[in-house]
Amino acid sequence: MQPNQQAPYAWRILFLLFLANLFNFFDRTIPAIIIEPIRMEWGLSDLQLGLVGTAFTIVYALAGLPLGRMADTGARRKIMGWGLAVWSGLTALNGLAWNFWSFLLIRMGVGIGEASYAPAANSLIGDLFPAHKRARAMGIFMLGLPLGLLLAFFTIGAMVQAFDSWRAPFLIAAVPGLILALFLFFIREPARGGADGMKVSTTPVDKPLRKVLQIRTFWWLVLAGLAFNFASYACNSFMVPMLQRYFGLGLQNAAMATGVIVGVTGLFGLTLGGWLADKIHQRWANGRLLFAAFSMLVACVCTAWALSAGRIDTAVFVGVFSIGWLFSYNFYTCVYTAIQDVVEPRLRATAMALFFAGLYLLGGGLGPLVVGWWSDRSAQAAMHAAGATEMTETFKAVGLHDAMLLIPVALFLTLLALLQAARCFRQDALRMRDGLEQMVPA
Repeated sequence: MQPNQQAPYAWRILFLLFLANLFNFFDRTIPAIIIEPIRMEWGLSDLQLGLVGTAFTIVYALAGLPLGRMADTGARRKIMGWGLAVWSGLTALNGLAWNFWSFLLIRMGVGIGEASYAPAANSLIGDLFPAHKRARAMGIFMLGLPLGLLLAFFTIGAMVQAFDSWRAPFLIAAVPGLILALFLFFIREPARGGADGMKVSTTPVDKPLRKVLQIRTFWWLVLAGLAFNFASYACNSFMVPMLQRYFGLGLQNAAMATGVIVGVTGLFGLTLGGWLADKIHQRWANGRLLFAAFSMLVACVCTAWALSAGRIDTAVFVGVFSIGWLFSYNFYTCVYTAIQDVVEPRLRATAMALFFAGLYLLGGGLGPLVVGWWSDRSAQAAMHAAGATEMTETFKAVGLHDAMLLIPVALFLTLLALLQAARCFRQDALRMRDGLEQMVPA
């Protein structure tokens, strides 16, 4: 393959990767939507609800490290195919859970299955598309995130009502994933480094983790991802119950409003954001990261205003928060492609696994847990301030709303880390290119 040339079958593979990513986020989102019926049935606290998301993400992060290394040395199509089959099957099993602890353990199993997917898929995209097209390709791939969320938030409430059970969505969601898993096994994999115009040596890399961790840009991007995932998972986990409790919406309306916030916005943010990121990258080497930092500023301001305004009209809250979340989606197209630009092809799946470990272990894992803990604490404070002696749903509503203010704080920390990454990006990208040229086999 010539330099800066994409694989001839790139778009067909990207479409399959997009579909699997969609089911990934659809299955992952189900608990966040049926969280209130589960809380009522099993008498759970917000801390316990947060623990469901935290346990999932911790297992996801830890399992991703060996699975990411396997994707750098083995067949990525097999890793993704088996992973999709496992998480789809366990998603169905979630619908048969008999208590909180069985539900929690099965979700941890789903996390292991899903951990196999992202590092291998990101590595494939890096080999399918040249550098100047990767943000657009990554944007299309990551459309699976908002579309998966949108599909979940707009359909799961209706499923619950139609079957009069929160268990039905888990059983229904497993079917398309199991079918798609069969197609992933037949993907034709490109040569590693092919899109960069080089056939990279297949010799195993000595001390791969150390080599990745020596890249300064990567460190700052991990810190940015940690803060961003804290905000993202806190929002996805608690937006539906917050709209139900604080704004008085029913389950289906709260789910659809959340679908607008985290789903519809992503359709525009990832498509337009990916196109803009590629254009900016062609003019400035670190333009993608500066664009991402600006986007985090807008996201921080909008979400902070919407949450601090109190009981405003629901439509105003959803509209302003949605503007902020639209800009937040630029994180994916800018940061994921920046990692591809500073890490050599033989280490890209390993780098993404390390990146996701930081995102999910310390970011996504802490987000739901800390917000759930802060919600319980704030509810107690509201109860004592009112001179009451018994906890009510009113106090729980105030507590959860106040805890959600941690979201704009985390977005601001993301902004600071992205600015630092932009400062050292150019040097690390040049170092990667020089090293790649030296190791091309004769």
